[in-house]
Amino acid sequence: MPSEIPLARRLLGECVGTFVLTFVAAGADILDHTYPGGIGHAARYTAPGVAVMAMIWSLSGLSGAHINPAISIGFALRRSFPWKLVTPYVIAQLIGAICAAFLLHAIFGDAIAAGVTKNLPPFTRAQGFVMEVVLTFFLAFTILGTADQKAVVGKNAALAVGGVVALCGLAFSPVSGASMNPARSLGPTVASLHFSHAFTYILAPVAGAALAALVAEIMYGRASEPDREAARGKSA
Repeated sequence: MPSEIPLARRLLGECVGTFVLTFVAAGADILDHTYPGGIGHAARYTAPGVAVMAMIWSLSGLSGAHINPAISIGFALRRSFPWKLVTPYVIAQLIGAICAAFLLHAIFGDAIAAGVTKNLPPFTRAQGFVMEVVLTFFLAFTILGTADQKAVVGKNAALAVGGVVALCGLAFSPVSGASMNPARSLGPTVASLHFSHAFTYILAPVAGAALAALVAEIMYGRASEPDREAARGKSA
């Protein structure tokens, strides 16, 4: 049986993974705002999907590569991840996201505000909230669904998960910014001190992940060993 990976290493993996995702996702938003047409919609929302794919390949065996507080909570609700680790994981994810946002602030200055996820006119905050619930459901259900299948557990789920991140951004980003991740949203929010949209991007992704956990429970039954491998890392 594989030896237990020290918690500190797993938390460092979550911190680094969320740093990379936030730096890429918020950085692409900032560049698209600063240099209109230089990045483009497709590249702006494909980049986070590729970043997620890369982080799953890099970190899934170490920490499970949650890199998202909503996903950690979803795994816990699915009973494939211990609740006692949710708070440390979320703290590590938030530290990574906030560090990435402050680095972007150091590079781009006040343009960090462009990295804050929000709905764009004519869409309302209510529409943005509902969209974040739905998109996070898509993401979390994809993660929980692939985790249930031993053939695609861990690194082999990277393509599906990265693909759904890119798909949601490409199709629905104007409605809510397609964050699906409280840490990715809170990083630029803290760095820019623009908190007016924070409620949406904390509560809606958690609600979407909870709904995905419920549907996964109904469809797949109780969490299996592949579920636990995906949530905790194959070597954990």
